[in-house]
Amino acid sequence: MVHSLPKHVRRLLTTLVALGALSLAGLAQAQSGTVKLLVGFPPGGGTDAIARTLADKLKDQLGMPVIVENKAGAGGQIAAQTLKAAPADGLTLFLSHDHTISILPLVMKNPGFDPARDFVAVGGFATFVNALAVSGGTPAKSMNEYVAWVRNQGAGKGTVGVPAPASVPEFLVQVIGQKFKLDLQSAPYRGSAPMMGDMLGNQINAGVGSIPDFIENHKAGKIRVLAVLGGARQAILPEVPTFAELGLAGFEDVPYYGIFAPAGTPQVAIDRFSAALAKVVAMPDVRDRLTAMGLTVGYMTPKQLASREQAYSQTWARIIKASGFQPQ
Repeated sequence: MVHSLPKHVRRLLTTLVALGALSLAGLAQAQSGTVKLLVGFPPGGGTDAIARTLADKLKDQLGMPVIVENKAGAGGQIAAQTLKAAPADGLTLFLSHDHTISILPLVMKNPGFDPARDFVAVGGFATFVNALAVSGGTPAKSMNEYVAWVRNQGAGKGTVGVPAPASVPEFLVQVIGQKFKLDLQSAPYRGSAPMMGDMLGNQINAGVGSIPDFIENHKAGKIRVLAVLGGARQAILPEVPTFAELGLAGFEDVPYYGIFAPAGTPQVAIDRFSAALAKVVAMPDVRDRLTAMGLTVGYMTPKQLASREQAYSQTWARIIKASGFQPQ
């Protein structure tokens, strides 16, 4: 019967069968083994806690183990390079916020990866805001008090910790210093966990990082969040003003969290993982847990995450260029 068909029709059917076989092979491969969820920061930080919360639920949705693998260093660059080199089999994924995906390619001449070419979006699950916080040993309880304290104690000079060099928090330190006429210098760390350790030990009196980095110790009274970015106050911190309220506008575009796979990963594997992520994000206990960490929770499709990434990159490309920063 098939042999009686025209040659071009037989060729098309052969191609479709081959593509179907590849898809089934990809699905079978994605349904076996162990999923590695790469995280570019050390254990104990906000991103690590978020990844472990999701991994615990994803394993049940996928019916297979999901482990978090920390590849800390260089602001997530090592984890991103690991993802690029990983097999595109649906078993190695990268949970990242904006810094590694959107910012590193803007501040480094050769980060060792190109998100547009080397990665594919799997799904997003939250946005968040950055904030300025002070250590417990710093007496300031408001932004105005902090500005006055820096002027009085340090003759207008101060040091502010940031989770990574050439990051959004580092650029924000520069912008905050310019706005309030302070000479603020950044102190880059290898992730939020060591920065928080120094803040808790009063080794550094202030830091700029994400709400998930600060919220637990803020609630415990060990540090104090003085101001947040974004277009509105955060529901979890209703008493903390936005920088826009303090006269520093133009930073309403909020960063994101998402999951990425190596380019070439079978679409069937991406769809399966993205669907599992959507179900996990919709779970009340997961939403409550992530919200308590300071995230604004909401599932993003692969297309929505890719668009979010592109828009955020464009926003910060303009800000970084205006700052005079030259890629290193």
